[in-house]
Amino acid sequence: MHLLTGKTKIDFLGKRNIALGFSVVLLLISIASIYTRGLNLGIDFTGGYLIEVGYTHSVELEPVRKALVKSKYSDALIQHFGTSKDVLVRIAPREGVNSASISDEVVHILKSTSTDTVEMRRIEFVGPQVGEELREQGGLAMLIALFGIMIYVGFRFQMKSAFGAILALVHDVIITIGVFSIVQMPFDLSVLAAILAVIGYSLNDTVVVLDRIRETFRAQRKGTAIEILNMSINGTLSRTLMTSLTTLLVLGALFALGGEVIHGFAFALIVGVFIGTYSSIYVASSSLVLMRVEKHDFLEHVKENEEIDDMP
Repeated sequence: MHLLTGKTKIDFLGKRNIALGFSVVLLLISIASIYTRGLNLGIDFTGGYLIEVGYTHSVELEPVRKALVKSKYSDALIQHFGTSKDVLVRIAPREGVNSASISDEVVHILKSTSTDTVEMRRIEFVGPQVGEELREQGGLAMLIALFGIMIYVGFRFQMKSAFGAILALVHDVIITIGVFSIVQMPFDLSVLAAILAVIGYSLNDTVVVLDRIRETFRAQRKGTAIEILNMSINGTLSRTLMTSLTTLLVLGALFALGGEVIHGFAFALIVGVFIGTYSSIYVASSSLVLMRVEKHDFLEHVKENEEIDDMP
């Protein structure tokens, strides 16, 4: 009941050193994995063939995978597409081979693993050059988004709060990408779109907390910086948790019922919502403590030459 009425008195910043250590460990693991293992880039970024076929009845993927591995398609990625009757095959680009021959050969191999009728639905080809351009443009889009947000928070908040917001944002992006590197889930355009959505979600959550911190510092005449920060976080806790939980309910349904194609997108958002909620509470606020934030940092300064209205 106290949680719903916003009257919680949790000492969040009393655990800031533990949270700081936890964040540092997550960041180091993520950066190490990205550097050593890299990302499992999807066909959107690497180029290759995407073949969709349909079966009359539900089909198991393991026999299909074994049949392709026994042939010259050992690098093929196989997954259900929408239903268990639809199969999506991703194959790396091959020199001197056209799409028609690739699709005919793959369909022939799939027919050999089942007595069902196998129907070709579609085939798409993304050239290596196009994949490289998409990879570069996708990375550029993320950098532009981050740069634009840095400009926004720089105007919206004073220096210490702006630095905390940017730190939380970078923290969330690195860890979310690091999780994909660790689990080696395919990283394609839909996942990149989810990362951009995580940036927006995390920023919105952090801005709400920082706004409350600014208002509380201006309104409270007594109390230490840590006490006021705890008061501010507790004041936004019900809103933060309700927003995160309702978002996670939708994302959980997408991940469980949306099929293989949307798994990466939903998974990235689920990770991002968890990390974004955590960073809004701990990373942004803890950074203010490290920078020794004080009440005068949030006071509005009156310009020397500003005219003062006459009193009645």
